[in-house]
Amino acid sequence: MGFGDLRSPSGLQVLNNYLADKSYIEGYVPSQADVAVFEAVSGPPPADLCHALRWYNHIKSYEKEESEEAKRLREERLAQYESKKAKKPALVAKSSILLDVKPWDDETDMAKLEECVRSIQADGLVWGSSKLVPVGYGIKKLQIQCVVEDDKVGTDMLEEQITAFEDYVQSMDVAAFNKI
Repeated sequence: MGFGDLRSPSGLQVLNNYLADKSYIEGYVPSQADVAVFEAVSGPPPADLCHALRWYNHIKSYEKEESEEAKRLREERLAQYESKKAKKPALVAKSSILLDVKPWDDETDMAKLEECVRSIQADGLVWGSSKLVPVGYGIKKLQIQCVVEDDKVGTDMLEEQITAFEDYVQSMDVAAFNKI
């Protein structure tokens, strides 16, 4: 864009004519070309060069300095937001797990098996309802519900502790796993 000397009235007139049907020097948003031309202009164009003056004021609005009062107010509001955000309790991720605990055979004491499973205690573990579900040939498996905090209790830990009751438990499977 050759506008000539933008400190002279003739250069400003060329800029004014160019901006008669444009908002910016290049394209539809402010660009480096606008910055370069803005820096080349010595000050606001005279009022009779309305297009150049409009463009100048618009580009100048992007570099406004923040007043001390506005800066202080913004910092204060940011501090209030941060303190409010810090007070908010962190969301605890929980999961609802349905476990299938399988006994060795039909002679396994299922009440004792359930008692052993429920004896497992951990921070973030809550046992729920249970039922005996027929598998076949007179064998029943224990289906037991629990709710765990994901950061504190994992399915691997549960499986390890439940299968440690070797006299009663053959295996354990996760039947359902749902995030709460």
